[in-house]
Amino acid sequence: MVHIPITPQAEAEPAVVRDIQHYMRPGLLQLPSLPPLSLYVHLPWCLKKCPYCDFNSHEFRADATGGEVPEQRYIDALMADLEAALPLVWGRSVHSIFIGGGTPSLFSPAAIDRLIGDIRARLRLEPDCEITMEANPGTFEKDRFRAFRAAGVTRLSVGVQSFNDQHLKALGRVHDRSQAMAAVEEAAASFDTFNLDIMYALPGQTLPELEQDLRTALAFKPPHISIYHLTIEPNTYFAKFPPAIPEDDQAYAMLDRITEMTGQAGMARYEISAYAQPGHQCFHNTNYWQFGDYLGIGAGAHSKLSFAHRVVRQVRFRDPARYMDNALAGHAVAQDDEVRRADLPFEYMLNALRLREGFALQDFMARTGLPLTAIAKGLETAERKGLIERDMARVRPTERGFDFLSDLQELFLAD
Repeated sequence: MVHIPITPQAEAEPAVVRDIQHYMRPGLLQLPSLPPLSLYVHLPWCLKKCPYCDFNSHEFRADATGGEVPEQRYIDALMADLEAALPLVWGRSVHSIFIGGGTPSLFSPAAIDRLIGDIRARLRLEPDCEITMEANPGTFEKDRFRAFRAAGVTRLSVGVQSFNDQHLKALGRVHDRSQAMAAVEEAAASFDTFNLDIMYALPGQTLPELEQDLRTALAFKPPHISIYHLTIEPNTYFAKFPPAIPEDDQAYAMLDRITEMTGQAGMARYEISAYAQPGHQCFHNTNYWQFGDYLGIGAGAHSKLSFAHRVVRQVRFRDPARYMDNALAGHAVAQDDEVRRADLPFEYMLNALRLREGFALQDFMARTGLPLTAIAKGLETAERKGLIERDMARVRPTERGFDFLSDLQELFLAD
């Protein structure tokens, strides 16, 4: 699924603790209203660190930790973190919760039940609040997914990546094809809506192999599929020892086939990497792309919060042990920065232009507090290059804009 990227940080001292008056003081922006609020909860442990992964995940070693993930102490830290942040979101309802990682399904159903119950005791959740949790087939056992549903999870995101044993091995995954299929069957039986994470342009992957992966995935009739191009990220094993992956032309052919096959299955590509049946778009991720607000708690989690005159970003401590110590002491935040006015157009476009339907001009003004003149030059250039289409109310990326999304987004970088 989607994680907000985690920027490297020097974990020296906690960020200066600010009270609500600091955020509410006069400033250069004028936000007429606050956007929807989501909650992101980061559970950082995995059975094994994948060679392509640049998320803040930490390999769980039973011999070094006494044999068990420290579920209760970590949840204690999460709740201390949340309570310290409550004044920043006081009175606001939460529309979605995303429990990501790491591998959250390493936590027991009882721990997830406690986590969701403790969140409900502290935040006002909308009656239809979407609660997504990531799960991996390698941590799957029969009826475990059903127990997560009973704990309050409404949407499961299963990290399949591939149904091909050779490609799973190349990706360093701990599960095989049969485990992946069993996990998806259980997810389909336990949840009304679920997501499959699939990757393409894998080491040695051919177009027919990609088609077979997709046929297998679509046979389960998933309401939602997130499909990502394998990218070689800095500070990963693959960055040091890069595998041979398909050339760009072959990867584009794969993407075209993905869009064709999902479309034939009744799924619409509503975001650059997301395909959904009608009514099954992921609200949480859509809120990210629409420049909504999110409070992030947990090791390395990011927050983006709006106030009347400013937009603020925060980052929690990355190392799980350091995070727990600091959160329990009331100092979970390692970085706390106000987004510069000049950077807001690019930050907005970095998100909103990922959506097939683009964005309403009114929403740009409401979410950034800026006038339309702040993006007029970029819009004119993008339209001239055939990267967007627009009318008096809305801006949408064209097919060309989707294909060259980075080029389109860069047009809105601050001078």
